[in-house]
Amino acid sequence: MQKKEEQPAKVGKGTCLYVLQLFITGANPNSVRAVANIKQICEQYLKGTYSLEIIDVYQQQAIAEKEQLIALPLLIRKQPLPERRLIGDMSDTEKVLKGLGFKEYGRKESDI
Repeated sequence: MQKKEEQPAKVGKGTCLYVLQLFITGANPNSVRAVANIKQICEQYLKGTYSLEIIDVYQQQAIAEKEQLIALPLLIRKQPLPERRLIGDMSDTEKVLKGLGFKEYGRKESDI
């Protein structure tokens, strides 16, 4: 599996842009599930306000070493700060949304 990147749509003034990196290990079931789950979550809740970079640690070892990974799959929210890290296949939507900065299920911090 190669590094993939989805670019955000142009966002208006005051819109939060989420910069995400998902680290996976090849095409194993957990990695495939994590990719599908995070894409679905991003499209449903962050549409037009995110960039998602999918990094296969087998093919991008330098990036993986730089990030000091401890478990995979791993989602890193680079922006907005502070950086946050989520481990797992991203199947628990509520947990992922909270990890991305949603105070309540389906609502961004800025909406509250």
